[in-house]
Amino acid sequence: MEDEFENLVADVFSRRCTSRTVLETITGRWAILALAALYEGPYRFNALRRRVDGVSEKMLSQTLQALERDGMVLREAEHTIPPRVEYSLTTLGREAAEHLIPLISWVEGRMPDVMSARETYQGR
Repeated sequence: MEDEFENLVADVFSRRCTSRTVLETITGRWAILALAALYEGPYRFNALRRRVDGVSEKMLSQTLQALERDGMVLREAEHTIPPRVEYSLTTLGREAAEHLIPLISWVEGRMPDVMSARETYQGR
């Protein structure tokens, strides 16, 4: 399978390139937060939902399914009563999170500048 995709050339600027859908998935509001939270370690669904404050159950479920589909998240279900499901990052997901976490830190650190820009914008 790896040989089949070895010569694949991805171009996110091309509307037909599948890399664009992956970029859209991992940069979605809830996916960024889920990847960053899972970088801290594995989470059960409800604990992850509490960590990603504001996400609905439906949106978190859809986000995790999309990340699992793209090989970023591993879903492990234990067949117990009640069922125990835990989510963690794959190597690919960990690598993606390592790129996103500095962006999150940058945004948090630059909020005074953003707020000042917003105030200036509103004053026009």
